[in-house]
Amino acid sequence: MKRSFFPALLAATLACACVDARAHSFHAGLTDISFNAHTGSTEVVHTLMAHDVEALLTNLYGRPFDLSDADAQAVLRKYVEKQFWLTGADGKRLPLNWVGIEVDTDSVVVFQEAAQTASGKVAAIHDAVLADFLSDQVNTVNLTVDGNLRTFGFTAGRPEQSVR
Repeated sequence: MKRSFFPALLAATLACACVDARAHSFHAGLTDISFNAHTGSTEVVHTLMAHDVEALLTNLYGRPFDLSDADAQAVLRKYVEKQFWLTGADGKRLPLNWVGIEVDTDSVVVFQEAAQTASGKVAAIHDAVLADFLSDQVNTVNLTVDGNLRTFGFTAGRPEQSVR
């Protein structure tokens, strides 16, 4: 009896462990926006949960993506550029250049920059990254202007905010 019970117990334990490893109870992104005096540009760094990004891309395109692949990175770039932007005082979008991404098992870090633009020129932020896919997604944006840090929270119901 012990012998037949152990494999079933082991299988149930492993199944539960796999569910816990793949799922998480919160969905969040963090973006830091700051001016780099050495380059004269405002740098934008998004940190997203890898599992959420992979699930989004699979849902949108019906197939899994390997974010180490250049084609998958191009798909992610198109998505991020559609969901995140900065506007100036005139209401026009500030040009954001795609710098690249870094991927590990836990996170996807996206790098963008507004070349030759001070962070003080940002008048509003639009951040709907993953909020169209995950209804409980909360994106936190830290904006540093002249050494002063301000933090903003974005959700599906509040994707855009003035920073002034």
